[in-house]
Amino acid sequence: MKNNIKINSNDIFLEVLDLIKTSRHQIFRNINKGLIELYWQVGEYVFNKAEKDGWGKRSVQELSEFIISSEPEIKGFSPQNIWRMKQFYEVYKDFPNLSTLLRELSWSANLHILSKTQSIEEKEFYLRLSIKENYSVRELERQIDSGYYERTLIAGQKLSTPLREIASMSKSLITEHKDANKVFKDKYLFEFLDLPEKYSETDLQKELVKNLRNFLLEVGKDFSYIGEEYRLQVGNKDYYIDLLLYHRELQCLVAFELKIDEFKPSYLGQLSVYLEALDRDVRKPHEKLSVGVLLCKTKDETVVEYSLSSTLSPALIAEYETKLIDKKILKARIQQFLDYNE
Repeated sequence: MKNNIKINSNDIFLEVLDLIKTSRHQIFRNINKGLIELYWQVGEYVFNKAEKDGWGKRSVQELSEFIISSEPEIKGFSPQNIWRMKQFYEVYKDFPNLSTLLRELSWSANLHILSKTQSIEEKEFYLRLSIKENYSVRELERQIDSGYYERTLIAGQKLSTPLREIASMSKSLITEHKDANKVFKDKYLFEFLDLPEKYSETDLQKELVKNLRNFLLEVGKDFSYIGEEYRLQVGNKDYYIDLLLYHRELQCLVAFELKIDEFKPSYLGQLSVYLEALDRDVRKPHEKLSVGVLLCKTKDETVVEYSLSSTLSPALIAEYETKLIDKKILKARIQQFLDYNE
């Protein structure tokens, strides 16, 4: 009886612990908002002094020394950081719609976006993405360095998102996956893999599982890992899905098939069998139709278009890179698409 009372008491106590955690999170969040607001105000002050009284780096140096000597326990007011506050205000002062977003991120995250991005559109993209995905500073840095903004923009210009790739399928499938165009990419970047110069599909699979955290960061945080070499029985034969994931927002199973060469139409037929087996034997009643992703080293867009037009499976074909793409190349591709669509 005593043990039962203890167990029940612990269950009740967990509710209090949840209250503490929620409250602590809210406190940290409010502290962060207050800190960003303070830095904004200091940045505004220094900006106005620079405009009206000609303040430069020497004046900022003197301000920093005065603050530190007056309040030694206060941190974060080095000359470099004060100058960043001024830049922070200067960049965003004409964009009040971003004010709330700025205060949702830490100062370190804001600095990464401020220093590593160029246009205000790119800054807004990473602000919204960081809040939506709840990125750590390290995760945000990786997405910026990997050119996630440029890659997303290129995919949009190419009109090759999964929703458009399956546009020739039945309307029911499109409705079933109406948000798919916000989830999948046309090209994935796996620069974190330690692959030999010549590698097999098994090597690729093992490395992705070994670096699962980075893999899920690249494909999207709403994905959950289910398993590798996931066994399906069709008739008297066993088939194995390279990687099986689940997407929380779409509420469906997602089968990733890995290919180390160019896309071939036969790959799509194999994937269709896997999706049918998942829907018949694995999918739960409340879940939507399963989606298949063929990850190929390269693909011919015309062959992809012809292949997808004749299938009823909600599948898409994407490419992957195993090396970081030069941002100059990405920007050049963006300009090409912009010129093409003028």
